[in-house]
Amino acid sequence: MKKYTKADVSEQQLEDIVRRNAGLIEEGLVYVDHQKPAGGGRLDVLLVDSGRSLVVAELKVTQEDGMLLQGLDYYDYISTHVEAFARLYKNHSIDPTQQVRLFLVAPTFSQTLVNRCKWLDLPISLFTFNCLKFEGEADIVPIFTEQQITAPPEVVEVAHLEDHLNYITDISVRAKVSALLDEIKNWKPGNIAVDPIKYAVSMKVNGRVFAYLYPRRQHYLIATYDASDEWKEYAIKTEDDLASVKVIAKAAMEKRFK
Repeated sequence: MKKYTKADVSEQQLEDIVRRNAGLIEEGLVYVDHQKPAGGGRLDVLLVDSGRSLVVAELKVTQEDGMLLQGLDYYDYISTHVEAFARLYKNHSIDPTQQVRLFLVAPTFSQTLVNRCKWLDLPISLFTFNCLKFEGEADIVPIFTEQQITAPPEVVEVAHLEDHLNYITDISVRAKVSALLDEIKNWKPGNIAVDPIKYAVSMKVNGRVFAYLYPRRQHYLIATYDASDEWKEYAIKTEDDLASVKVIAKAAMEKRFK
């Protein structure tokens, strides 16, 4: 194996390396233009990917957190004028309906920059690079490695009983639902939990679900187990509807209380 050393490059050299070796960053990536006026400055390199999306590439030869904001400025400009760029570079068959992508290329990235990227709702990729100089050869060989951006933590939605009740626009129906839930808690005091979940109110006895209540604007639904122990939904629009379903739900509760 030939001996090699790591080579330091200037931003101009890095720009030239990216222009000539775009496909080493990502398969199918093609150079379009460089130093194009955009967003009050000149973006480093403009590329197009294999899906015909424009790619804005911001390059740095040192770790620099400011490159993210700079890249976003260029990204904003290109995204705003994507149709004009598609016409300007028609030989590249750019698809203006595809979302523009943003690439940051640098030797390293700080954890701060990586953490910021995970909150951005746009297709952004980070690539580190090393430039190698092999003994006896004049050309510099670049190696690009994509650095993964972790997904942001999922936002846990907390459901509130009041929100479910307020979803019911008929005030009288809302009051009846509130009273019903209080009544159900007293079927087995201390053993029944009535808890709001994402789209319904869950009813459990000793930790076992026996019914759900789904609020609607003018009425509500109760889902529970029927006499055959099959899960069914019942629309509650009248007092008679409620009286019938309460018997079914209470029987389902008693069966699961044992």
